[in-house]
Amino acid sequence: MDDDAFVRVEHVWKVFGKDPKRILAAEHRESSKDEILEKTGAVLAMRDISFSVRKGELFVLMGLSGSGKSTLIRTFLRLIEPSAGTISVDGADVTAMDREQLQDYRRHRVSMVFQHYGLFPHYTVLDNAAYGLKTGGVPEAERREKALEALETVGLAGWEDYYPHSLSGGMQQRVGLARALATEPDLLLMDEPFSGLDPLIRRQMQDELVDLQDTLHKTIIFVTHDLHEALKLGDRIAIMRNGEIIQIGTPEEVVTAPADSYVQEFVQDASPAKVLTAEHIAEDPEVLLYAWEGPRTARRILADARREWAFMVNKRHEYLGVVSIDDIDREKPLSVDDLRALARKQIGTCSPDDFLEDLFPIAAESRYPIPVIDGRGRLTGVVRYRAIFDSLSTTSSTEQEDKHVSVS
Repeated sequence: MDDDAFVRVEHVWKVFGKDPKRILAAEHRESSKDEILEKTGAVLAMRDISFSVRKGELFVLMGLSGSGKSTLIRTFLRLIEPSAGTISVDGADVTAMDREQLQDYRRHRVSMVFQHYGLFPHYTVLDNAAYGLKTGGVPEAERREKALEALETVGLAGWEDYYPHSLSGGMQQRVGLARALATEPDLLLMDEPFSGLDPLIRRQMQDELVDLQDTLHKTIIFVTHDLHEALKLGDRIAIMRNGEIIQIGTPEEVVTAPADSYVQEFVQDASPAKVLTAEHIAEDPEVLLYAWEGPRTARRILADARREWAFMVNKRHEYLGVVSIDDIDREKPLSVDDLRALARKQIGTCSPDDFLEDLFPIAAESRYPIPVIDGRGRLTGVVRYRAIFDSLSTTSSTEQEDKHVSVS
């Protein structure tokens, strides 16, 4: 369990039926969901679930209908009471809260966005966005200000006085999101919020959530049954089946190293180009020039390596450009400064977290590998044209479950 976790879920079970403690006894703990139903008439919705979520992380719970994901997310609000286990948020044990503590927690620390918007038809957009603040006892002037700010955040400035029936489905969902954001929650829960939208609107909402998260850095637990949505949104993904978590990993880990045949089947149609990043396939440059070594040394390095060109960095490993042996022979640089002036930067670069699908046009327009530059301007590796295509060649063999993507 992560020591820096903002949210902790530890050994959580949920049994629907009479006498759930009987189901948690040693006699039934290892029985399958179907066996428990047959023997006891009880439904095992969650089995011994543990995971943690870091502050500012967008954590996705994904699974088919009946996997337990929506049951799980509702336990964070105790809309469903867990049968065993603990859930804590920022050190506060939600499962141990009394009624007054739970009410305060729901009003001020956590918000939820549901699949069905839950807007009040007789309230204006502004009043709907301010509703959570109203129930929390926030004065009218303050809640108006916060609701207006939240509506502007989700792109609904100017719609304050309209009623929900005047809005499209996507706009109504934005109102629901604004209502959740207006209370400035520590934890934002989203239960399949986009699944009822048309595909185009759904993609737009996903893009907007990504942009919002880049700005707000909220701790979000997001439920979906859609793999592509999970891969697009999640920092990490937990895949559920029959009330259990089968695998937790980054989108890249889930696609490239599925834990079992169930996960493999889940991700088999996922495009690696939309999941794998430049960092995943980056290699060290075969030859690297250091500007401080001067033009004579640079030429000798290229000649000895039988290379026509190489990338150049400074002492801080910051990327300076590409220098060719023809450049050196033609310009005859005399000093370190002269050599640095030869370095050409007019080639495409990428960052370590750029997806492979974004590298195709860069690779097509350049005769050089793509330099991978981090946020501090340092060269961390290069991506070769061939490696992009090799990394996308997947194997369908179930005998090689630990290797579903071939990386050169």
